[in-house]
Amino acid sequence: MMPEPLPIHQPRVLLAEDHPPSRQALKALLERHGFSVSAVGTGTEARDILTDFDPPTLALIDWMLPEVTGLELCRAVRAQDAQHYVYFIVITARDTVEDLSEAFAAGADDFIRKPFEPVELLARLKSGQRIIELEHRLADRVEEIEKALARVRALERLLPICMYCKRVRKDTTYWQEIDEYIHLQTGTDFSHGICPDCMSAMQIGARVGLWAERL
Repeated sequence: MMPEPLPIHQPRVLLAEDHPPSRQALKALLERHGFSVSAVGTGTEARDILTDFDPPTLALIDWMLPEVTGLELCRAVRAQDAQHYVYFIVITARDTVEDLSEAFAAGADDFIRKPFEPVELLARLKSGQRIIELEHRLADRVEEIEKALARVRALERLLPICMYCKRVRKDTTYWQEIDEYIHLQTGTDFSHGICPDCMSAMQIGARVGLWAERL
């Protein structure tokens, strides 16, 4: 079977499996399908990677890992105030409802039983990848909204403005055109025109000026 072409941004997966042949086979499978894989054999190694700076956002974890179990690993990561969410898929031969409930209570997002089909595993990983991508887009939108609110709060402040030229004072010595100030705060541009009242006043002024010249 031909491997899938690698995406520009490879999804990163931590694979924690203590059985070396299984670990190598899973790593090869995931890499053929476009994943960037960090493979380890103990729970301690997995915990060090997932609690470090910029960890993979997908974790394929065997339940029965040496040193630190898969569920202990889930709890350790969930206890952190992490900047980005890690999507956990726990692999195990256990198959009772109690096991499933225990895995989810520990912070797992998904649960796959051994033996499993590669197609099922890949489908679950790609589902987790979509959820992580949605989480990132949501975080970006929240950041945009927070920036917009900051700009609105800046405009809500009492602004010192010249009563004659209408420039805004940014500090004690620098005055800025109000059009430029609002553009920098909100991105809004202005198109200039003359309102009817000002147009009428200008016409009256022009007539008065013409009348004065004739005197």
